[in-house]
Amino acid sequence: MKLTFRGLIHSVTLAALALMTVPAAGQAMLGHEYELDAAPIREGEKAVIPLDTGDPSYNLWRELRDLSEDPKREPGIINLQKYNFGFSYNAMPTFFHMPVAMSPADLKASKVDIAIIGAVTDMGTGMRGAAHGPNAVRNSNVYGGYGTRQPHLHTMVDPLQDLVVADFGNAPIDIMSTERSVHAIRSFVRSAAEVEIRPGEHVIPIIVGGDHSLMYPDVAALTDVYGKGNVGVVHFDAHYDAGKYMTGHLISHGMPVYRLIEEGLVPGKNFIQVALRGYYPDEESFKWMRKQGFRYHTMAEIERRGFPAVMEDIIKEANDGPEYIFISFDIDTLDPAFVPGTGTPEPGGLTPREAFPIVRRLCAESNVVGFELVELAPMLDPTYVSALNANRLIRECMTGIAMRKKGLTEPHYLSPLTEDDGRQ
Repeated sequence: MKLTFRGLIHSVTLAALALMTVPAAGQAMLGHEYELDAAPIREGEKAVIPLDTGDPSYNLWRELRDLSEDPKREPGIINLQKYNFGFSYNAMPTFFHMPVAMSPADLKASKVDIAIIGAVTDMGTGMRGAAHGPNAVRNSNVYGGYGTRQPHLHTMVDPLQDLVVADFGNAPIDIMSTERSVHAIRSFVRSAAEVEIRPGEHVIPIIVGGDHSLMYPDVAALTDVYGKGNVGVVHFDAHYDAGKYMTGHLISHGMPVYRLIEEGLVPGKNFIQVALRGYYPDEESFKWMRKQGFRYHTMAEIERRGFPAVMEDIIKEANDGPEYIFISFDIDTLDPAFVPGTGTPEPGGLTPREAFPIVRRLCAESNVVGFELVELAPMLDPTYVSALNANRLIRECMTGIAMRKKGLTEPHYLSPLTEDDGRQ
């Protein structure tokens, strides 16, 4: 009998799964609904060392705290800052100093447009350190203040004023197992994305990682909300991350694309790859992508045609497919001159001047329902520049979403005030 990926927890037998501990009354458990069904795995793959499901700490990492024990309050986001205005280093470290949401009910009550989620996966990669990415972004506003309007200079749109943004905390992680973590992450991201804040309008999750194994649960969560085959992916990366093999594991930071394709969650024709370079994919991998109908834009193409022309093609392709778009941005898309803090740096990447406008434009000119920023490993960077560029990429995304909300969806919109000085 063939097992399934979501049914396979790397080192847990099906017999052990049947003995899994049951949540105590009043506690919610994330991820169970995905563990016993889904797509096929290859013959011969099996768990070899079962986990001790009787260990009282077996499921502690994914048990949500029972909020009913907290002091009673009306649902809504909570501002943790003591002062109306302050400098960044005197602020409580939340994403962009925004209020926090403790539950989906808070998101709904406050009509939160964007819920920013940290996810500290770090076992899916050969180079550790991405677990520290979310908190590096939370602390990345190394200068400037908060509590005043800070519009994006190119557009004069301030997403932190024009949108309701909240820090939704961190997704649950089993720090010893990517396989176990992905199910609970999927539940957590879905719990935000399925919140309807206005008729037909849902919370948009922005996930800050963490290694790129996150793409599998993040995209899968969006397909849970919007339907299989209804979410296209624009994937910025130095590598194509559709590997089939990783020492017997079925998920790692180099495999999420293959998982999504094999499980039928996203058709290949709805994948767009941007900035591939270095030494991966190889020839057979390119052939596989072509067979699946991928659209891809390597650095070789960008060097030959120029980035402005390729950017226009990417935006056109993003709007030539499903109604909903998810953007996955691996920080190694940028040249390591700008982001040394990543575990798989590849020279010859995009510059911030190229990456920022395409992220902003995709979020303004297409229907983006989710975004992830992954593979930031700040401890590999002795400066703050990696986290600073990660911060800006997320701001570009939020700016684009705010522009779309305001109706500023014309191609490459720029404010007349900042595009030139007005002299003819």
